[in-house]
Amino acid sequence: MRTDSPQTASPESPRKASPQTIVIWTVVALVCAAGWSVLALSRGEEVSAVWMVAAALGSYAIAYRFYSKFIAYKVLKVDKTRATPAERLDNGIDFHPTDRRVLLGHHFAAIAGAGPLVGPVLAAQMGYLPGTIWIIVGVIFAGAVQDMVVLFFSTRRDGRSLGQMAREEIGPFGGAAALLAAFAIMIILLGVLALVIVNALAQSPWGTFSIAMTIPIALLMGFYLRVLRPGRVSEVSLIGVALLLLALVAGRWVAESSWADTFTLAPSTLVIWLVAYGFVASILPVWMLLAPRDYLSTFMKIGTIALLAIGVIVSMPTLKMDPVTDFATRGDGPVFAGSLFPFVFITIACGALSGFHSLIASGTTPKMIQKETQVRMIGYGSMLMESSVAVMALIAASIIDPGLYFAMNAPAGVIGDTVQNASQVVGSWGYQISPEDLAAAAKNVEEASLLSRTGGAPTLAIGVSEIFSEVTGGGLRAFWYHFAIMFEALFILTALDAGTRVGRFMLQDTLGNLYKPFKNVSWKPGLVITSGIVCGLWGYFLWVGVHEPLGGINQLFPIFGISNQLLAAVALAVCTTLLVKSGRLKWAWITGIPLAWDATVTLTASWQKVFSSDPRVGFFKQRSVYQDGIDRGELIAPAKSMDDMHTIVTNSTVDGVLAAVLALLIVIVIADATRVCIRHVRRPALSTLSESPYVESKIVAPAGLIPTKEEKEEARDAVGVAPGG
Repeated sequence: MRTDSPQTASPESPRKASPQTIVIWTVVALVCAAGWSVLALSRGEEVSAVWMVAAALGSYAIAYRFYSKFIAYKVLKVDKTRATPAERLDNGIDFHPTDRRVLLGHHFAAIAGAGPLVGPVLAAQMGYLPGTIWIIVGVIFAGAVQDMVVLFFSTRRDGRSLGQMAREEIGPFGGAAALLAAFAIMIILLGVLALVIVNALAQSPWGTFSIAMTIPIALLMGFYLRVLRPGRVSEVSLIGVALLLLALVAGRWVAESSWADTFTLAPSTLVIWLVAYGFVASILPVWMLLAPRDYLSTFMKIGTIALLAIGVIVSMPTLKMDPVTDFATRGDGPVFAGSLFPFVFITIACGALSGFHSLIASGTTPKMIQKETQVRMIGYGSMLMESSVAVMALIAASIIDPGLYFAMNAPAGVIGDTVQNASQVVGSWGYQISPEDLAAAAKNVEEASLLSRTGGAPTLAIGVSEIFSEVTGGGLRAFWYHFAIMFEALFILTALDAGTRVGRFMLQDTLGNLYKPFKNVSWKPGLVITSGIVCGLWGYFLWVGVHEPLGGINQLFPIFGISNQLLAAVALAVCTTLLVKSGRLKWAWITGIPLAWDATVTLTASWQKVFSSDPRVGFFKQRSVYQDGIDRGELIAPAKSMDDMHTIVTNSTVDGVLAAVLALLIVIVIADATRVCIRHVRRPALSTLSESPYVESKIVAPAGLIPTKEEKEEARDAVGVAPGG
């Protein structure tokens, strides 16, 4: 990239494509088109999952090469000569220039929590085609765009949090609504993520040991890069991967040894350890634990997903789920109630569009990025990586027998607790599976039962074991199943620690409006106080949820998806406002169109969840039904006592009110953002930007994973500066 002035960076100089490049991209486009054609046009015949992989990977490659480059260099005008907050404000605690490879690992690990694994599995109820389209098209034009643009604008503003950017750029009214909504949604998201981890690790010595070992390994990697061998990323990567693989193998040894009881933890014990870990991870310097641990876990995540893709190509499993099921139009699915529109787009968030990502992109990552030019790889690229995880999760759910899928994901109150009853109920939906097949499926993975294993994780594990056992043999089916369960827990834990730190940043920014020392996010009293508050809030909901099946975070779980997508609307509204105010009005459609779609989908879902007359969908209707049951002295499933009936009434009331309040806050943010944009177009002189002043960068580092020829020459010319590649 060539820089013409300190303020404005011009796009990369256009180069004539070589014949070899033209041939390569023509082949990519043809493979991609073939994949989409087979998925869209096949009706009644068998379809290989390979076509889904082809459509996804081809679409990602084209989008990254062309669309993300256009946004980075033409729209945002990233400037490699401009110093980032990590360089200007480096203090070794929160602000620290971090090698792009390590930061890519951290960012990907932080955003890729439960969503890309669980959401697509649940949405498979509607068929594989709607989910596939939303995951791939959504990430290219909405999710990855949001992540990159938020990261860019936060980097230009000293790493400001999303809520604080809204307050400064939209105004105190809309900004206050954004701050309140973002922080409340963050606590809900952290509580849900933590609950999934507890459910995955409870009574699992293998998973608990292996994941616990990633902490000392990460500390070793952090000190290795900081003290022992600064800049030696390749060396520390090899060491970390070797130790991680050893921890995974040792986990099974521990589970089969006398140490198993030591690492077999009850849910309440896991809650205490998770809260303690979240607190410590959020206050330690980022280079010491957070960044290396996330970087380490990325190897396992990407490695497993890559192996899954290879396994699909080698074994070529058939998609057994229908392209579009009857539940998509009827809206009476046993996994979740509601029609395809809008609920598929709410159920599948991470992997397509997720508001949680905007908190990471305006939290830890902008305080660690070396160069503005790296926002394309880290923001857009990481989101494409996460989307590939979502595609593999959807494949895993779609290649297993549909009867087994519904038996695993339908609640016990619907299918009962015996394989005979489950077989009959699932058969009434048009998906036949015998009691013997249900029992055999559980036996194959060494589980007592697979009935009503809701939440998505066990279904994904069954799909993973199905794919891997086709390659390695059926004798390892149980091993791959339990490996996948542990893999999912590791996926989610890395989002929890980064999310807690981001929650601390958000609270510090908010309190900084009242007491200025809090604005310094590395002020030690402030970071300890705010970390304690954030961990205390999500820890409280988690503790109650673990001890009361219908209380605590379980109470808020039904609004998890809507909350996440409402947060995405806030992020896209802020991005659109900043594009308009920074003189990029003609490009405002890049975030404006995704904003209009997300707002339409999510506010429609919010309206239905609040006011629907179907008790399986509407919170207030559900409250009315259970209150009537109480008045009649009648128990209604899933309640097992009158206390449960009262709890469900309370939960439905709280969820309905929260869904309405959050939707109202987002409407306020969008309306205020629209007002600011219109005012700027009419009277630009009234607008102000809180962008940090230009400071020339002294760091030399590549924009992508592999340095270009020009970047290598620039690094060699820089006196005393490591090439970074």
